[in-house]
Amino acid sequence: MIGMLKYGCGMPFNRLERLERAMEIPLPTSTQWDVVARAAELLAPAYAELIRQAAQGKVLHNDDTTDRTGVFTTGIVSVADGLRIALFFTGRQHAGENLADVPAQRAAELSPPIQMCDALSRNTAGDFQSVVANCVAHARRGFVEVADHFPDECRYVLETVRDVYCNDALARTQSMTPDERMAFHQARSGPLMSDLHCRLEAQFSDHKVEPNSSLGGAIEYMLKHWEKLTLFLRQPGAPLDNNVVERSLKMAILHRKNALFYKTENGAHVGDLFTSLIHTAELLGVNAFDYLVALQRHNDDVSDNPERWMPWNFSETMAALQPGPPPEP
Repeated sequence: MIGMLKYGCGMPFNRLERLERAMEIPLPTSTQWDVVARAAELLAPAYAELIRQAAQGKVLHNDDTTDRTGVFTTGIVSVADGLRIALFFTGRQHAGENLADVPAQRAAELSPPIQMCDALSRNTAGDFQSVVANCVAHARRGFVEVADHFPDECRYVLETVRDVYCNDALARTQSMTPDERMAFHQARSGPLMSDLHCRLEAQFSDHKVEPNSSLGGAIEYMLKHWEKLTLFLRQPGAPLDNNVVERSLKMAILHRKNALFYKTENGAHVGDLFTSLIHTAELLGVNAFDYLVALQRHNDDVSDNPERWMPWNFSETMAALQPGPPPEP
């Protein structure tokens, strides 16, 4: 419960201490740290296996957030076969360097994953192979920010992106396979994006927009990264945006805001471990508290067979460990 409140809800140890004192259960902050640090040792095999499983994903979303001291927290969400695995890494390495540590555990026979990120260079600076897709929502945001000043020019862009997202939602509603979804987008979204590309180029070629203006910057960003922004038209399974990992990073931002981040590298590692396990359970609709309890109660088997104790299969593992009914006399 301390781990859930601290790393899942962003409640600092000192606030927990005040709460527990009010409930006549005095528990100093140092003791709380001792409790979660001991638990982290038991949870470590599951965390390591979670990283290995994430490395096999078909799509790897990545992004990071940083504080004023230059410490990064990278969020990675791996997607494969309906599973979403969240990982967090805090330290001096940026998103690309942290992501490189994950594909290093990827099975050799698998093709390079699709990497979804924004166009920031540090997101792809690691030593790994991937098929890079850029975030459509990030490119759209540039037009949203200047829409009040250039309403007519931005309206067409925003309406086109809206229609593409409507097509993607329809494909998801109809449970299309990745290949069916790509073909659907090629037929429905392809002409929309082609018209948008011609219209954006015309803004510059016809000298309707000054390249140095704020609108010109938004247009230049979209044109410069067009191939990666439209990967969903050519690569089965390529997502439209990086929203899933941006939402995940809010957990790290909440913790940084309330607890003023971490004091040591070990504290950061413990926080990453808990946050990764908790948020992965949340993404899968699993009771995170029950999951953490199960990992500690069955730590011997978790250490020997961590693949049996992932958030998506630990319930079946526990059921198999339950003794059967006594034989009838």
